[in-house]
Amino acid sequence: MNSFVHLHNHSHYSLLDGLTKIDDLLVQVENLKMNAVAVTDHGNLYGAIEFYKKALAAKIKPILGIEAYITPGNHKEKKQTHEEKYFHLILLVENNTGWKNLLKLVTKSYLDGFYYKPRMDKNLLREHHEGLIALSACLSGEVSRLLVADRYEDAKKIALEYNEIFGAGNYFLEIGHHPAIKETLKANAGILQIAKETGIPLVATQDAHYLTREDAEYHDILLAVQTGDQTSNANRLSLKSEDFSLRSSDEMAGYFTNTPEALENT
Repeated sequence: MNSFVHLHNHSHYSLLDGLTKIDDLLVQVENLKMNAVAVTDHGNLYGAIEFYKKALAAKIKPILGIEAYITPGNHKEKKQTHEEKYFHLILLVENNTGWKNLLKLVTKSYLDGFYYKPRMDKNLLREHHEGLIALSACLSGEVSRLLVADRYEDAKKIALEYNEIFGAGNYFLEIGHHPAIKETLKANAGILQIAKETGIPLVATQDAHYLTREDAEYHDILLAVQTGDQTSNANRLSLKSEDFSLRSSDEMAGYFTNTPEALENT
């Protein structure tokens, strides 16, 4: 069994964004000889019980989590007072306390925070952070957004704030390998610098939305449905230029030769 673990994955419960069925995910994880995997669907836990039970039956360690929507303001406010409606943040369950806290966070995000998406805010995270591990997420994460906007000091400040909310060792700066998306290169460079200056640990992820490279085309159609667009429109939202499939440990090791700790930390 390899030590690398995929900690950022979307199933078909990430509606109109994830393509992967839980059964297929577990078969692929087994094929890749990995002994654990996380499912982090967008803002919801619809697949958590199915995933948990089936993973245990397959002798694979299930890591429960979500990709949360974090609003920069108060999650109960339903008007747009900030330039950004929300940012992404990966939350992973470490223990039973974390599971209970994640249930509270998700429930509150729907009942109190729903505005375009089920949103949480940082005060809510402070209240219910115990037993949870957070990753800074993809390009839609707050740290990455600031780095892409050339706001390095602000990005560093936000990273330190999240580190303070979750506690040292429970917050990780996430890096991915998607070189065809040029913002990724910029975000990664900034993240490496922040990690160096603050000591906040790195973690490598794939942000997988489907299982194999061949699925990219079908995922592209799914995104077009989500955005109400034609696949012929060259300017629409598309991830087709990059590979968001579930990569093997060897492939991931090849991408992160300069930051082996990011792999080990998974």
